[in-house]
Amino acid sequence: MDLGLADRVYVLTGASKGLGFATAQSLVADGAKVVISSRSQDSVDAAVARLGAGAAGVAADLADPGTPGLLVSTARERFGRLDGALVSVGGPGSGTAAQMTDDQWRQAFETVFLGTVRAMRTFAAELGEGGAIAVVLSTSTRTPIPGLGLSNGLRPGLAGVAKDMADEFGPRGIRVVSLLPGRVLTDRNRDLFAATGDSEAAATSAAASVPLGRLGEPEEFGRVAAFVLSPAASYLTGLTLPVDGGALRTL
Repeated sequence: MDLGLADRVYVLTGASKGLGFATAQSLVADGAKVVISSRSQDSVDAAVARLGAGAAGVAADLADPGTPGLLVSTARERFGRLDGALVSVGGPGSGTAAQMTDDQWRQAFETVFLGTVRAMRTFAAELGEGGAIAVVLSTSTRTPIPGLGLSNGLRPGLAGVAKDMADEFGPRGIRVVSLLPGRVLTDRNRDLFAATGDSEAAATSAAASVPLGRLGEPEEFGRVAAFVLSPAASYLTGLTLPVDGGALRTL
């Protein structure tokens, strides 16, 4: 199946590793060009080297209001166009919602929530008909995850924003989709497993809760995200799509 990605250009935030990098790999493998970003210059350089000539990188923080515009200008200067974006930001700290201080909520809002909304708004303003934006959220969008109060509070709101933007930008031919990764073997989930004091037992327990009986690999998420961003998914918009091995029990 031809996804129609040849020579299309995408920007991906938080994409020097994990789910964002796996998505970049899938896009490049099908002929797309990518501009990736993360906060570490070394991580960006290493990721670009692995992706090859179809990639460029920018060391930037999504909490910085200038970052989305910088990514847009880099895509246009390096590759001459912009066709879509994957917006991903690292998960907020652990702890229940009641344990979080005002400062922790404000910091998480500025980075996870406002940084994502600003990026989506900026990218959408630069896209033409056929453009697509995918935002990486979490299964906490639909059901709370114990010990991740900040995520439980902010992710559902972002899904609502994405749905609102899908309605607003749909008449311009721009699609917006929320992706809900579950237990995928990223550094983030490894850290969460380690925080329990017995990472192996935590990983085994997490895998047992998944109907497919295993944890996901970043590449499995990346292939789904690349499809959603591609012209092959041209009639998908406004939905929240779990990539979780069937773990969510909601319909």
